[in-house]
Amino acid sequence: MIKAKGLSKAFGKISAVKDVDLHVEKQDIFGLVGPDGAGKTTLMRMVCGLISPDQGQVFLLGRSFKEIEQIKDGLGYMPQRFSLYGDLTIWENVHFFGSMYNLSREVITKRADSILDITRLLPFKDRFANNLSGGMKQKLALTCALVTRPSVLVLDEPTYGVDPESRKEFWKILYHLNREGMTIFVSTPYMDEAELCMKVAFIDQGNIKALDSPLNLKKNFPYTVLELVCKNVDTASLKAIPGILDAYFFGDRYHLIAEKSSNHLRLREELAKTGLPRPDLKVIAPSMEDVFVSLAEKEVG
Repeated sequence: MIKAKGLSKAFGKISAVKDVDLHVEKQDIFGLVGPDGAGKTTLMRMVCGLISPDQGQVFLLGRSFKEIEQIKDGLGYMPQRFSLYGDLTIWENVHFFGSMYNLSREVITKRADSILDITRLLPFKDRFANNLSGGMKQKLALTCALVTRPSVLVLDEPTYGVDPESRKEFWKILYHLNREGMTIFVSTPYMDEAELCMKVAFIDQGNIKALDSPLNLKKNFPYTVLELVCKNVDTASLKAIPGILDAYFFGDRYHLIAEKSSNHLRLREELAKTGLPRPDLKVIAPSMEDVFVSLAEKEVG
């Protein structure tokens, strides 16, 4: 559904995207993750034809963007900062964006009823956009992106800054759309959302550093992850322990990254030498957070 070949884009002396290849297949939920400034938004805008690459090509629905008139209705795009009209109601916003695609009022009304029902905004259709919560604004932005009934939906960090419950509800909607046949290409800063994707690409400094399913990315993680439960310990002192490659706070505990060949009993003894009383240490499966912290630090190193 989306093919990108050798995409590169620079802004002055800054290379935002460097020789990127991507293939988003039909009915994929394809996630793009990476730190701020990694190139996610630039890549997505090139995929949508909003900016032209310096090099490379994009194919959407089997066509190049030279044939934009034939494919524009097949693409729905929700930018990171969606410009809603606060003095218009939900219903009026949807009608306005539908009219930009030359859809008739009858078609917009019929589709709006269906989409607002899916996004659970129908009971609030007469509420002004300025009076919506952050989660409801994002669902309204999604509704506007869906009014053309696109085959491919591109979402740039759609749940950024939204509360966890609203994020869960938003993803339930995405899964519903995907089951109905829609292909979804989404960027996210949240690793729990990356876990929900069928494929994930990690981008940093404009380069794709890893691309696979979340299951395979975790399965092929080349280190052992140990979980340490203790109170207030300096991560610098943990990193200084021989055999510990990295250490960071993870929720209410610590994750220690060690070589596969590390002797865990010896590590426990070394931890005890730091003054930790009976350190609670165990080997755990890596999370997506562990995978991407490792990839990001490799790039920094």
